[in-house]
Amino acid sequence: MQNIRVGVYGASGYAGQDLIEILRRHPAVELVFATSGKEAGQPVPGTTLRYVAPEAAPLIGIEAVFLALPHLASAPVAASARAAGAKVIDLSADLRLDTPEVYEQWYGHAHPNPELLPTPYGLPEINRDRIRGRAVIAAPGCYPTTTLLGLYPLLRARVIEPGTPIIVDAKSGVSGAGREPKPHLHFVEVFGNLSPYSPGRVHRHVGEIEQEIRKLDDMTGPLIFTPHLLPVDRGLMASIYVTLKPDFDSAEAQVLYEEVYANEPLVMVLPPGQQAALKHVVRTNGAAISLTPVLPRYLHITSVTDNLRKGASGQAVQCFNLMFDLPETMGLL
Repeated sequence: MQNIRVGVYGASGYAGQDLIEILRRHPAVELVFATSGKEAGQPVPGTTLRYVAPEAAPLIGIEAVFLALPHLASAPVAASARAAGAKVIDLSADLRLDTPEVYEQWYGHAHPNPELLPTPYGLPEINRDRIRGRAVIAAPGCYPTTTLLGLYPLLRARVIEPGTPIIVDAKSGVSGAGREPKPHLHFVEVFGNLSPYSPGRVHRHVGEIEQEIRKLDDMTGPLIFTPHLLPVDRGLMASIYVTLKPDFDSAEAQVLYEEVYANEPLVMVLPPGQQAALKHVVRTNGAAISLTPVLPRYLHITSVTDNLRKGASGQAVQCFNLMFDLPETMGLL
């Protein structure tokens, strides 16, 4: 089989660097170009390539592109790549929301390419059949991925008490904020500290997470979501609290999760009594989940991922494999 010719936009960022690391070892990929606006001309680590400016990326003959770009910058590149015949895996937020109106509500800007919406949501464990063979996929980021994987079995079984809030206390390593230098991300600001930001219902990912929750169970209450900046380089933990229906005891959740994820090679449900921790997932492409029955109707779920792998680059490659009818975990295990 001839290798699939691939390019990566935004390849010098943290997620882009992890993408390069995965793709250069992927047995079905020929990595043709990697773009960087600031490092054009510099060597791409681990390859024989040099970064090229985004506008100089050679799209002719390219079969797929990964877009590790900021929101607003990504959608126009997606449109150009599709016009050139390439499939697109977008790691930004530009294609994750189903309508331009909802995008503008959460991002404060008109959508740059509304003709691309709606785009299949690239969380394979939930949407595998919608991803397979498609030409454009919106790969979700670390907070939505970790939260939705932690909730999915309950949502699928529709055992969350209608109208009750879903509370998510989430913590991300500093690399989740990107590689661009910012004062609050300096070592002396982060080390020995733990700080919340965008608490309650104002973080941009609330709309995206609620959108996907409601597709599975439209009777749930509001999402209350508070992210925190964790003083580690990578990893993401979501502590999730839900109220269950009277006829579903929290002790039943362990069996439910084990059944739902039994055949998922990238999701590990830990045995009763064990707690999911960052060490289970850092520098891997998988997720780990643990369950703690608090009271019969109250359940605590801990869901962890590597924010740059299952929360970004690894998940994007998982989608790529499905889009090209390759084994789903190729290059990831």
